[in-house]
Amino acid sequence: MSGGQQQRTAIVRALANRPRLVLADEPTGNLDSHSGAEVFALMREIAAEMGVAFLMVTHDDRLARAADRILRIEDGKVHHGLVDGAFPAP
Repeated sequence: MSGGQQQRTAIVRALANRPRLVLADEPTGNLDSHSGAEVFALMREIAAEMGVAFLMVTHDDRLARAADRILRIEDGKVHHGLVDGAFPAP
């Protein structure tokens, strides 16, 4: 089973009990960019169709920028949102 298939299977398993929130720690971290984009698209589709919220931790700025909301933790402080593609100064 490929890494992308494993991640999609993990997402489906996480949805078995119809949660309102799924915590996803680096769901695309071990995937190539194409498979990562597919997994992220699946998460967006599930969120829209099933009303499930995904809280995703990622180091991939490209995926983070595609999220509905971004919280960035740096040096133990939470920074909210992007301004023109960059985080505001603390």
